[in-house]
Formats: sequence, C-alpha cells, structure tokens
Amino acid sequence: MNKNPNDSEPMPTTRVSKRGATKRTAILAGSAFGVVALMVWLVLVNRRDTNNIQAAEKSADMRGLANMDGMAGMNMSTDGSVHLTANQLRQFGITFGTADVRALEDRIRTTGIVTINETRIAQVAPKFGGFVERLYVDFTGQPVRRGQPLLQIYSPELVAAQEELLIARQLDTTINESVIPGVPKSASNLLAAATRRLRLWDISDTQIQSILRTGVVQRSLTLHAPASGVVIEKNVVQGQAIQPGQSLYTIADLTDVWVEVELRESEAGSVREGSRAALEFAAFPGRVLDGRVAYVYPTLQEASRTIKARVAVANTDGRIKPGMFATVRFTSSGIRALSVPAAAVIRTGERSVVFVDMGGGRLLPQEIETGRVGADFVEVLAGLEPGQRVVTSAQFLLESESNIGEVMKAMIGMGGDMDGMEGMDMPSMDMKGAKMPPQEKRP
Repeated sequence: MNKNPNDSEPMPTTRVSKRGATKRTAILAGSAFGVVALMVWLVLVNRRDTNNIQAAEKSADMRGLANMDGMAGMNMSTDGSVHLTANQLRQFGITFGTADVRALEDRIRTTGIVTINETRIAQVAPKFGGFVERLYVDFTGQPVRRGQPLLQIYSPELVAAQEELLIARQLDTTINESVIPGVPKSASNLLAAATRRLRLWDISDTQIQSILRTGVVQRSLTLHAPASGVVIEKNVVQGQAIQPGQSLYTIADLTDVWVEVELRESEAGSVREGSRAALEFAAFPGRVLDGRVAYVYPTLQEASRTIKARVAVANTDGRIKPGMFATVRFTSSGIRALSVPAAAVIRTGERSVVFVDMGGGRLLPQEIETGRVGADFVEVLAGLEPGQRVVTSAQFLLESESNIGEVMKAMIGMGGDMDGMEGMDMPSMDMKGAKMPPQEKRP
C-alpha cells in the first residue's frame, strides 16, 4: 500500500462508506420487489374473486330462468298465463270485472266560448235621412226595453209627410160635410195612404194619432227600440247627419246565449241536435247549467279536424257574458253491446289485451277486438264471451310477468340449451320478481 508521506496513517474511512451505501441499496431493492409482488398477488386474487362472483350470479340467473316456480313472487307458465295464490291476489290488490251485455254511455268533455244568440239581435237603421237632435241612449252597453225612446231626428221628409197627413185628414173632413149631389161622402184613400207612409218609416201609431189630434206638424220625431236587450254597438252622436239605411244602434237580447263548442271527429256521431249538455263556468264554481244542442255545423274544419256545435243556454239573470269560457259535458245512452270495464283493457298500440280468470288462480292474457269506448266500459267485438271474469287492476304487473313467460317459451323452442347463452347479458331478477338492470362486465 502506498502511503502518503504527509500522513501518519492509511485512509480506511472511504472504503467503509462505500460498503454501507451498497448494503442500503440492496435493502431498498428488496423492499421494492416485495411491494410489487404483493400488488401482483392482490390483483390476481381480486380478479379470481370477481370471476367467481360473476359465475355465481350468472348461474343463479340461469337457475332462476330455468325454474321460475322457485321465486317468491308469481308463478308463470310457458303459455304466458300467471298463477297466483289467494294470498297473492290480496297482496297485489287484484280485482275483477265481468264481461256482460250492457248499455254503453257516451261521455264527451270539451270547452266552448259564449257568443250572442244571432236570432236575438236587432239593428236600428232609419228609412229616411235627417239630423240627430237628441240622444236618449248615448253609450254602448246600456240596457234598453222594447219601445224605449232612442233618439230624436229632424227630417225634411218627415215634415212633408206630416203635412200630407194633415191635408188628407182635412180633405176627408171637407168631403164628408159636402151636400153636393153625386159627391161621395168619404175621401178615396188619401188619409189611409198618408198614415201608411209614416208607419212604413217606423213612426208609431201613438205619434201619428198625436199629430192628427193636435193638427201641428212636429219638427222632430222620436225613434224607439225595436227589442229589449243591451246596446252592443253605437254608431251615432248628437248633431250627426244620417242617411237612409244607416245603422245607428245594434241591440242584443242576452237572456238566451249560445256556447260554441268543438268536437273531435270521433265524437261527432254522438252529438246531435237536441242533445242535452251540462255547462260549468269558472266564474260560478260548483254551479252546473243545463243546455241543449241547437245546431251542429255540416262541415268539418280540416286544420283542427273538429266539428263545431252550438249549445243554447238560458241566461235570464244575465250572469253569463259573451266571451266567457265554458266546460261542456255531453252524456248520451248508446246501444246495448257486450262490454268490459275500461280499466280491464291494456292497449299496446296494435292490439288490446285483457287477463281472463281461468279459475284456480290462473290468469290468462287474451287478445280482444274492441269497438266503441263509453264512459266506463269498452265494447268487445271478439275475444270474450258473456259472463267471463277479467282483471281490472294490477294488469301492468301481470303483463310484465306474462311477457317473461313468452320469453321462456321462445327460449324452450330454441332447444333449451341455456349454457350456449353465456355470451349474452341476461336481465336478472330479485326474489320479488322485479326486473333488475343487466350486470356490467368487470375486467
């Protein structure tokens, strides 16, 4: 060994430090290897347990499909029927109805809008021209009575007609007093013609008699309301010049109103003129009014595929206002036919199914052909006989179980080899017969 001439001893410290570092490196490497080995072992164990769990679940599913009688819920047959015990009937709340021949009652519910009865509308349109000197009814919505004064009109034509009336009366009197032989004792028809002319202009007999009695031509004459009702339109003001035939007032009698309703195309045959209707209005909750169909329109509205009908309703107290919305119900008794409760029919889109009680707790799904639909019953055209009992509640639960039976029947027809279906995800079920979502595959 070479020694440093300046040192009195050799240098062992450096070699000791190198050996310690090597030892620590070996310990760390061994620890890391152990950790990696432990992790690999845990992954292998977890995968093995997972595969065992999946195999057990799949085996249980296969056993459940192969032996449905072992379920705690319903017992099913391969023909789609469901077998229930008396306790299960009570537990699931299953009720029954009977297929029988009965009168089908049609009930239709729709909405309508209150409108004015067109047969009770009157207009005031003078048959002569002139100038309005005074208005007695001066705002829209004012109620009027038949014969009530509406306005005074000055008309040169009326003044001339009054003068002709007085002249005809004077001539009639003069001729009657004449003693000349051969002269008739009465005027031809001048007085009658002058009186008739004023009547045709809607001048009342009272006014005509007043003119004849006083012998004075009145500057203006008064027009009266032709009917009782409410002024729904006013087109005149005081001092206005008017022309013959000009509409001044529109008066509507609201003691009888109409309700215009729309019926679906399928409901048109159940509503006809004379049919009774029950009406409800939001303004009068709890109060039902009676109405009767006065008219059914002969055409169909192509856009909405509906038919309009008109319901007449008495409104003596004036509570019903035009423009109100009404809920309208029609009820009519139809023909007698074989029918079942409406709650018993399951509609799947293309077919209608009921569950028939076959006795002994066996419920068999039966496809039927339906006809008219009444308020509480559905007409049966084919598929049932009078007296058969059908299920009226819990049908969708029975339908789901029946579908499982149909699947089983199809699987049995394929050979019954359940082991060949391991590549498929089967829906699993719990012990109560409820369908569970498919199990997700684990890596």
